[in-house]
Amino acid sequence: MKQLLVIMFSQALINNYMLSRILGTCPFIGVSQQFETATGMSLAVVFVMTMASVITWLVQHFILNPLGMAYLQTVSFILVIAALVQLIEMVIKKNSPGLYRALGIYLPLITTNCAVLGVAIINISSNYNLIESAVSGAAGGLGWGLAIMLFAAIRERQRLAPISEAMQGFPIALVTTGLLAMAFLGFSGFDVARFIGL
Repeated sequence: MKQLLVIMFSQALINNYMLSRILGTCPFIGVSQQFETATGMSLAVVFVMTMASVITWLVQHFILNPLGMAYLQTVSFILVIAALVQLIEMVIKKNSPGLYRALGIYLPLITTNCAVLGVAIINISSNYNLIESAVSGAAGGLGWGLAIMLFAAIRERQRLAPISEAMQGFPIALVTTGLLAMAFLGFSGFDVARFIGL
């Protein structure tokens, strides 16, 4: 249980996929204009990262390794992620057409979101078991979601701020992302294992 807590805190805060590892920037910048769409995207990413972590672990340990085809890891993982994204896209389109339209092109881009592929590969290279992989994926998705929701809340406030014309849009988004990354850098000295008594 303590090991799962270490994985959860380290993936969500210390090794945040967006702010520490700089993975998943395209949807992070593109969907963070409004808090509502950022929340929808973060829920989709949490689901995809959790399910991708579980399914890719199963694929790696029950198909690729026994057949000696570990070299097909990246291709197999991308196929799994693409299938999951298609599934969630159909669910969102049916149950929430407004959110589906708001997410636009960024929903299918979860397929190429390197944070999702990154968590699957990191789980295998870290020798996590199935439960640890699932917790790692969920925590990684929650950390990415926390980052995009904080960023979206800041961007909504920035619309009311007197920002010079040269800094409006993408430049201020990059500066804000850098400041958020610096804030999350404060967690890097935090020893989770010692904190929970492991």
